[in-house]
Amino acid sequence: MVESNLLHAPVLDWYEDNARDLPWRAANATPWGVLVSEIMLQQTPVVRVLPIWHEWLTRWPTPDVLAAEQPGEAVRAWGKLGYPRRALRLHACARVITDEHDGEVPSDHATLLSLPGIGEYTAAAVASFAYGGRHAVLDTNVRRVFARAVRAEEYPPTATSAAERRLAEALLPELGAARWGVAVMELGALVCTARSPRCADCPIAQVCAWRLAGKPPHEGPARKGQTYAGTDRQCRGRLLDVLRSAHGPVPKAALDAVWDDATQRERALDGLITDGLAEHLDDGTYRLPHDG
Repeated sequence: MVESNLLHAPVLDWYEDNARDLPWRAANATPWGVLVSEIMLQQTPVVRVLPIWHEWLTRWPTPDVLAAEQPGEAVRAWGKLGYPRRALRLHACARVITDEHDGEVPSDHATLLSLPGIGEYTAAAVASFAYGGRHAVLDTNVRRVFARAVRAEEYPPTATSAAERRLAEALLPELGAARWGVAVMELGALVCTARSPRCADCPIAQVCAWRLAGKPPHEGPARKGQTYAGTDRQCRGRLLDVLRSAHGPVPKAALDAVWDDATQRERALDGLITDGLAEHLDDGTYRLPHDG
């Protein structure tokens, strides 16, 4: 295994010179701003998140302000970020934080894990990036850097493994673990990318096990890009667009008009209702989720 001291200084020095200026990394970023960013950034590029994050933090600068809103407003403000159930999870988090934690995002990793929809990665990221906690933060970018630099594998396993967690813990520096976590994440996002890694620009290329092994190709199943056109996900998005743009309930005909395949449309609409992203009212109309 590559010695951790051969990785820490080069990666941290590289980050010092190359880190993107992102608002949730600023010295004045709040734990709430960090939590919002982490939920938004899941499976979504930074360039799409930035404007929506700014809009959210302007409208809902603290959890209690969002908690006072209807859940449908969170879905409406989510815009085109995709996977809109994340908006409902953030709204639910805001209410629990307001009701059970005096409006303050918890700093404790275990408490963060108890919040609605918060998993291992997000809890570690918030505890680390918002509060400076010493936690292994394993997102896709970090896992790919470690797979290549230490394990000589082009890609990490599909699901995070116990071996990856042990490796990440072993590589954590005693001091500055939070900065190490974000630095490795940035390296994976900008240099050690999935499809076209820029090894010539990598600060740890000289000790990277994958490069030194001749960059052996991935031995598992081929990694396929996600399709979107014509899928239920696209259909759901079209239906949600109608509900978001309306100022009140909409008739079924308005939803029928945006997707020709009736079977797929009904399946997608049923899914939105099941997921809590839409409501079917007694008069036959539909709306975004609303309390009471």
